[in-house]
Amino acid sequence: MLFRQLFDSVSSTYTYLIASRMGGEALIIDPVYENVDHYQRLIRELDLKLVKAVDTHCHADHITGLGLLRDRTRCITVMGRKTQVDVVSMRVDEGDTIDIETISLRVLYTPGHTDDSYCFHMNDRIFTGDTLLIRGTGRTDFQNGDPRQAYDSLFNKVLKLADETAVYPAHDYKGEMVSTIGEEKAFNPRLQVSSADEYAELMNNLHLPNPQMMDVAVPANLGIGFHAEDPDIIAATLSADQARSKLDDDNYLFVDLRETGERRRDGIIAGSVHAPYPSIDVAIAPGGLLHAMATQTRKTLLLYCAYGERSALALKAVREAGLSNACHLGGGIDAWTKIKAPLEFPA
Repeated sequence: MLFRQLFDSVSSTYTYLIASRMGGEALIIDPVYENVDHYQRLIRELDLKLVKAVDTHCHADHITGLGLLRDRTRCITVMGRKTQVDVVSMRVDEGDTIDIETISLRVLYTPGHTDDSYCFHMNDRIFTGDTLLIRGTGRTDFQNGDPRQAYDSLFNKVLKLADETAVYPAHDYKGEMVSTIGEEKAFNPRLQVSSADEYAELMNNLHLPNPQMMDVAVPANLGIGFHAEDPDIIAATLSADQARSKLDDDNYLFVDLRETGERRRDGIIAGSVHAPYPSIDVAIAPGGLLHAMATQTRKTLLLYCAYGERSALALKAVREAGLSNACHLGGGIDAWTKIKAPLEFPA
């Protein structure tokens, strides 16, 4: 496995780049906007394909690199379902996994620092965001933070992991790089409490100043969604009602770009073919499934995903591949569900 821990000295943020092998798929956790050039250089040097960019929560101390990485690499942006960020490609719930090749991160919903805080557990390590820091824990006094929720997230989820589990936080201000669950249970001063009330009393009396970039970072990070400016893409965007009207039209082929887990969890549109977004370049190349469908059957490809971000990016790729008979469902399955359009649930 390839594993890189990268540090932003301005915000004291740790970013993690993970891949199973050189030349393979990669994901990045908590990228910082100003460091995207550096990440891309490292990705090129290691011959990786960035497939997913993940944030543990909506950050208040730096602007996320998710949107810029998506725009430059067409990677999938991932956050927890509870986030208020306008658009990300994929939203994950407690118990879901974030997968690339042989790498799988198990999702833990850990509110408390913010109401959209998540941790990601992978075999011998956990990426804790701001939920658990090295000899500290995330503050709970803004972005709908709650010290009692934080206590529950820590003591009933994160600290239940094996003592030898390595802890990789989103920040450190003292030069520490990694800890373990066992170390934190023994030596973290904020964890030496006997109840949620005692923890709340401790956290409610920290009286910390707001992060310097909070007024800039939070609004910027809430609005990272892909917004198509290409008039051809805008013209080829169907509303959920328009897409529903194509269900019985033999001239249209619904193409589901989501992953198998999303399809099982949220349902599929009847008659869809499955073409996962990470392999879209193969599917639209000569000899690929979607290329054949578009050129041989002359059907119009109606692309859809969870929220419309992946399908808009895929539509750009389809057009660049020379296939003009394509459109996409704006708002994705989320919009489809809101109008109560029919769904099937695969076994």
